[in-house]
Amino acid sequence: MPSLKIAPSLLSCDFANIQREVEAIEAAGADLLHVDVMDAHFVPNLTIGPPVVAAIKRVARKPLDCHLMMTDPQRYVADFAKAGAAIITIHVEANAPVSDTLDAIRKAGAKPGLVLNPETPIDAAAPYLNRIDMLLIMSVWPGFGGQKFMPQVLETVKAARKLAPDLDIEIDGGINAETARQAVAAGANVLVAGSYVFSGDYAARIASLR
Repeated sequence: MPSLKIAPSLLSCDFANIQREVEAIEAAGADLLHVDVMDAHFVPNLTIGPPVVAAIKRVARKPLDCHLMMTDPQRYVADFAKAGAAIITIHVEANAPVSDTLDAIRKAGAKPGLVLNPETPIDAAAPYLNRIDMLLIMSVWPGFGGQKFMPQVLETVKAARKLAPDLDIEIDGGINAETARQAVAAGANVLVAGSYVFSGDYAARIASLR
């Protein structure tokens, strides 16, 4: 299994002081910076676009892991790659043609990934596992932070790890010291944590996840 990585979600940071937050979370031991992009269509919430990603990129030293919760991500992947996204993950449930969008992400210079919602079986991603750099499995419904971890998705994590022993498998939603252990035991190696990390001492919270 690939090495463990911690990817704090900037959705939970103080956006009025985002440079300070990025610098603090990197100093605390973050491996990636998870950026939640929501379009108010695929999910009810609306967050940030390429200009804010570009601003984050100017101060970030760690790779930006951009999770596009968008109905039509194909239209925007080049913009997010140009803004500085190192990894761009798209939902298999979105309207975009998966194969073409993955190709567009890689052509734009970013690493492509797929996202599965909690109810979506691993079969939906299986045809693409040899073409992506990351598989993100949602352990809450996408769109809002602070939700409770859904343990049933651990079966999807286990199935994914069996199919792709060397792939980065990310899990996002309700991750804390307890659920992180469960997720890693199931086969996840990239842990997204927002409210848990940003609601305490950043370094201590990241250390507890490790």
